[in-house]
Amino acid sequence: MKFIGIIPARYASTRFPAKPLALLGGKPVIQRVYEQVAGVLDEAYVATDDERIEAAVKAFGGKVVMTSVDHKSGTDRCYEAYCKVGSGYDVVVNIQGDEPFIQRSQLEAVKACFDDASTQIATLVKPFTPADGFDALENVNSPKVVVSKEMKALYFSRSIIPYQRNRDKKEWLAGHTYYKHIGLYAYRAPVLKEITPLPQSSLELAESLEQLRWLENGYSIKVGISEVETIGIDTPQDLARAEEFLRNQQEAL
Repeated sequence: MKFIGIIPARYASTRFPAKPLALLGGKPVIQRVYEQVAGVLDEAYVATDDERIEAAVKAFGGKVVMTSVDHKSGTDRCYEAYCKVGSGYDVVVNIQGDEPFIQRSQLEAVKACFDDASTQIATLVKPFTPADGFDALENVNSPKVVVSKEMKALYFSRSIIPYQRNRDKKEWLAGHTYYKHIGLYAYRAPVLKEITPLPQSSLELAESLEQLRWLENGYSIKVGISEVETIGIDTPQDLARAEEFLRNQQEAL
């Protein structure tokens, strides 16, 4: 099978404008993401709607495709980019442009989900541990995933699911394995074509989680497990934490 990675990157951001071009360890964030992906997948492209990002990607030798300014989601942008450059690829991997520490092992884990011929869409989760603490489990910005015995997603929620009725909340992490969603998606190319025009669903609107649209429309989402903790960059404060994380990584080498 052939895998193409698409990295959607917008210039406009309410919490952090120009985020893809912010410097992290002397390189633009989008370059950090691209370098983590290139070489693991058969091909990688940045998909953007801004000429400044296009110029930055070309400057470091990356591949980039211009897409519409009107897309409402990264999935929509991925599909347009795939239509322009993706001929001959079986699976499209959607890598968030603000994940500069995405690891080879995570990409390999999502690729492995397609060893199952029935997989339509794949994503990753990371188990919460008791050391994470209840506050981390309760964080609404960290969606939780319930999976079946076949490791297919049953539901995603910003709430804590399942609710342990007969156990004190302080014991929840010790009494059940909760999974945190890692926002890396991969789609078989024909499935990506099918899900892109779907209208927003009621569950998606309630939770503000796009993947619920796919579940509500009957698509299955295979789940791979990663033990790797990464740092996504949503705010300038996240960038400062990422700088520290990178510095500690480099000092450990």
